[in-house]
Amino acid sequence: MSAQQIINDSGIAFGTSGARGLVKDFSAPVCGAFTLAFIEVMRASYTFNRIAIAIDNRPSSPEMALACMAAANSLGLAVDYYGVLPTPALALTSMADRVPAIMVTGSHIPFDRNGLKFYRPDGEISKQDEQGMLAVTTALPSMVLQGLPPSDDRAEQAYLARNLTIFPPHFLTGKRIGIYEHSSSGRDLYANLFEQLGATVISLGRSDSFVPIDTEAVGLADIEMAQDWQREHQLDAIFSTDGDGDRPLLSDETGTYLRGDILCLLAAQYLQIEALSVPVSCNSAIEVCSAFKQVARTKIGSPYVIAAFDELNHGYKRVAGFEANGGFLLATDITLGGKPLTALPTRDALLPALAVLAMAGKQPVSSLLKELPSIYTASDRLQNFPRERSLVIVEQGIKAPEQLLAILGLAEYQVEQVDTTDGLRITLNNQEVVHLRPSGNAPELRCYGEASSQVRAMQLVVQCLGAISQG
Repeated sequence: MSAQQIINDSGIAFGTSGARGLVKDFSAPVCGAFTLAFIEVMRASYTFNRIAIAIDNRPSSPEMALACMAAANSLGLAVDYYGVLPTPALALTSMADRVPAIMVTGSHIPFDRNGLKFYRPDGEISKQDEQGMLAVTTALPSMVLQGLPPSDDRAEQAYLARNLTIFPPHFLTGKRIGIYEHSSSGRDLYANLFEQLGATVISLGRSDSFVPIDTEAVGLADIEMAQDWQREHQLDAIFSTDGDGDRPLLSDETGTYLRGDILCLLAAQYLQIEALSVPVSCNSAIEVCSAFKQVARTKIGSPYVIAAFDELNHGYKRVAGFEANGGFLLATDITLGGKPLTALPTRDALLPALAVLAMAGKQPVSSLLKELPSIYTASDRLQNFPRERSLVIVEQGIKAPEQLLAILGLAEYQVEQVDTTDGLRITLNNQEVVHLRPSGNAPELRCYGEASSQVRAMQLVVQCLGAISQG
């Protein structure tokens, strides 16, 4: 059977960050078909004799990696297996080695789902690459599934070295940093790194079962837990990530998590970035703060952020991008304090968090927020919400936005602007924003709110999702 037919029959599709689906649908032949399709598309443009593979801590990831490895071996390729590893660490080393890579991860989505992220030798695959993979008609060869080999720690060490080199030695001395470990793929690496940078590290919330942390929609339980930890341990900050370590969570000294786009806005200022590529869902403070010479707005998803780099790179020497989830993408090689930092055009959780801690210095992290415009965002989601229903709501809202506002309980406001870059983003006549978007990774409807206070932004989100769920 051809790779195309196997993939089509699986029901697994590409979302905003790789191929995602239910674990039960990621059978060995399906994983093998995706691997075959990926390798064929890569061979059309690159020469290589091996690929790199790593996994997150999901219980289904080792078996999926085994199938990917068997498919690569059947095609005559050796495999560099790095075991459990943050996605940006895999990307850093595979790009340095100029080989393709596969990360087995479902990132933040529930444990009954998983996914595959694919990297070219020069970075993330494009939407064009995805379409090429879905068109591969080569038959899947027979695969021999053997045990996973011992993992190589070379990628982990390179990732540690990257972050240890660029920041001042021991700049966290005197700081008490909590590491919310849960089931993150980098949980052991992070403690090691922060200790080498001088911090006193307190390990928190380690879990033997998979915890689906979504840094763009942090649950109330996690918010309260962070504030309890801060009070108990007198922490200067709490650091964590999603499941595969490419989206950060960083709290201030009160245990309050910074929004991902605000975290990255501060990091971009510290890194002296000139031009940014960001999704339409990110905080408008990015433009209002006037810190950047150009800001390009894109659809949601790292492939779209990356696609905008081409044009920005022609006009500026220090280019980066980020997403509302906090993943920071460095598009160009830069220097910081006279030290070189190579481009890493894929989501990274460590760089923005460390940059903000370095920017704060001896001051509390919250002091940095006082310098930013008073624009606040909030987001949440309706889980297990059929994508078809989400699309109908968005389509009807595009045709009649005033009627949608009435349904959402916002009839007293007028529509000032409608943006359909990704989903439906409505700017109201009081400059508040409501943005509805079907998730590209799971059956979820996401809602983003923007207002002049954090409380009001969250009220907008809660009100809109409540009205939709009852409708």
